[in-house]
Amino acid sequence: MKNPVIIKSFQHGLSIWLDEEMPFSQLIEEIAFKFRESAHFFKDASMVLSFEGRPLTDQEERQIVNTITAHSSLNIVCIMGKNEETNKNFIKALQKLSYHQQLMENAGQFYKGTLKDGQTLETENSVIVLGDVYPGACIVSNKDIVILGGLYGQAYAGGSGDEGHFVVALEMSPEKLKIGDFKYKTSEKQSKWPIKPKVQPKIAYVEDGRVLMEPITKELLNNLPV
Repeated sequence: MKNPVIIKSFQHGLSIWLDEEMPFSQLIEEIAFKFRESAHFFKDASMVLSFEGRPLTDQEERQIVNTITAHSSLNIVCIMGKNEETNKNFIKALQKLSYHQQLMENAGQFYKGTLKDGQTLETENSVIVLGDVYPGACIVSNKDIVILGGLYGQAYAGGSGDEGHFVVALEMSPEKLKIGDFKYKTSEKQSKWPIKPKVQPKIAYVEDGRVLMEPITKELLNNLPV
């Protein structure tokens, strides 16, 4: 029988080939087995994931990521999409900001999981959220916020009033966003959930007394006023 889950490494992470015929529930069991068996090899490495072999919904992708993290010590940084230019830009962003090393060296922290309606996460440190921030949820940091998922709720960086901080999200559609004493203002009406399942990763920062929200590019990061 053909192996239903094949893991291959590439320059920035892991490519996971998934059998198209196997029921998804059985596939999840195979993924759990594979990563449980190889946990000693990957240890606590930070990885980007790429999926091949079958189409996946956003919910299925999240379930796979949750299964991998539950059966290994891997830190999943992001999921590679089909837009190669976006992928390249986000990888450059990760390299430029060196999220995992810089934030942790500065007493930063990780939050693994999704913030749901009514939940609030507050910290004096920079924070990386390995999940989504749902509508009605709120995240507050005295420093920087990096969301390796979607920001659909509220985010407040520079909570002590310092404008020299930023908010990054793979999918940026906040109900409210504030950096220091400056609020993000948009003329677009925000829906409860984003219409597009995948959008370009964006960064929000303060420049000339207002919060700007821009797609992540190497050029932007080189000139970021933070």
